[in-house]
Amino acid sequence: MENVTPVSLPRIGEKAPAFKAVTTQGDINFPDQYAGSWVILFSHPADFTPVCTSEFMTFASMESKFAEVNCKLVGLSVDGLYSHIAWLRTIKEKIEYRGMKSVEVKFPLIEDITMDVAKKYGMIQPGESNTKAVRAVFIIDAKGIIRTIIYYPLSLGRNFEELYRAVVALQTADAFSIATPADWQPGDDVIVPTAGSCGVAKERMDGKEEMHCYDWFFCTKKLDKEKVFSTIKKK
Repeated sequence: MENVTPVSLPRIGEKAPAFKAVTTQGDINFPDQYAGSWVILFSHPADFTPVCTSEFMTFASMESKFAEVNCKLVGLSVDGLYSHIAWLRTIKEKIEYRGMKSVEVKFPLIEDITMDVAKKYGMIQPGESNTKAVRAVFIIDAKGIIRTIIYYPLSLGRNFEELYRAVVALQTADAFSIATPADWQPGDDVIVPTAGSCGVAKERMDGKEEMHCYDWFFCTKKLDKEKVFSTIKKK
C-alpha cells in the first residue's frame, strides 16, 4: 500500500496561519495586513490551465461585489511570479469567456514555488497531486480567524456566487446573532437560536419581532435584505 503523508490542515475557529510572500501586487504580510477586512484566500492548481482561467476571470469580475461587503481576495498557486504575470496578461489581452473580456486581475496572486504557504494551509494533498495545490478556499474574518474551509479537486471549478453567499451569511450571523438555514439568501427568514425552547426564545425577544416556530427546536424570523446589507456594509 502506498504511503501517503498526512496533510496538516488549519481548523475553523483558529487563527489563520501567518506568512509573508511575494505577489503580483507586491509583498504581503498575511493575515496582519488584512486586519479589519474579511478575506478569501484561495489556491488554484496551475497557471495557464483552463479551469483556473475561468475561475480567475469570474473572481476578478466579482471583486467589487466582494469589496462592498468588506471582503478582499488573495490567490495562490505554486507557480512563480513571472508565470503569474504572463498568465494574467494573457487573460486580459486574449481570453473572452461568458461575456467576460479584457478582465484585469487586480487582487494579489501569491508566488509559492517552495510550497511553504500551500503546505501551511493543507493545499497540497498527495492523494490528488504532489506538485499542484488543490482548489482550497479559506474564508477569514476581520479578526484573522478562519470561519469556513472548502476544498475542491483539480477538475472541479468553484461556484463563486456560493462563496459570496457564504461571506454574507457569516457576516449576517455575526451581526444579528442568528443562524442561516439551507440555501439561505439575503431576505430569506433566518433561524433564531434555540433558548431552551421557542417559548423561552419568544419571551426573550419581548414580542418585538414576529417568530414562526415549526417545533420547540426550530424557530425562524424575518430579516429584510435591506437591513442585512445596510448593517454588514457599515462594519
